[in-house]
Amino acid sequence: MSEHGLTTSKTMMWIIASVAVLFGLMTIKSGGQVLFGDESYRVAAGNYVPFVLWFNFMAGFAYLVAAIGIAARKSWSGWLALLIAISTLLVFAAFGLHILAEGEYETRTVAAMSLRSTVWVVISVLLYRNYRKGSFHIV
Repeated sequence: MSEHGLTTSKTMMWIIASVAVLFGLMTIKSGGQVLFGDESYRVAAGNYVPFVLWFNFMAGFAYLVAAIGIAARKSWSGWLALLIAISTLLVFAAFGLHILAEGEYETRTVAAMSLRSTVWVVISVLLYRNYRKGSFHIV
């Protein structure tokens, strides 16, 4: 592989890892405030769906672990990113069923889950492409 290609891959890995860290920290903070903060956070959250909130809060920690693996260019980080993407899509589908059953929800949750799903699918694809180029360390 050319030096330019390797440099691009290293830069891309740092960008992806940074996105994962920011997403993780924001997700943990926002979910943690609603779950463990005072009543004002729950009121501000509106009609949140508990299983979506808990999933996103816990996923925030997985985002941080994935970021560490991505930054270190570990092959397992791609599998973790794929697991995050699939899990997010499954929870999003369950959330859709909740909506279809006329459960209460906030429109911003639809937007947030759309963003989370898109980000982790894109991260998974980018990591797969870089893995195929040999940009990862096995183990």
